[in-house]
Amino acid sequence: DGYDCYQNALAERVNGILKTEFLLHRPKDLAEARRMVDESVDIYNRKRPHQTLKYKTPDAVHRAF
Repeated sequence: DGYDCYQNALAERVNGILKTEFLLHRPKDLAEARRMVDESVDIYNRKRPHQTLKYKTPDAVHRAF
């Protein structure tokens, strides 16, 4: 069927980062969980420098193109 065992690697990486770095307490409801994930994604993309991007944010690298 053409299954690639690495196709979920990105999702697993994102889930791992959310669990270990951002979602440090259990949300009280689905709305709070969504807010927490949205905030985490914003931090990851706009505020958190990445070593592999020479300590730039993904947003900054994307805007440079």
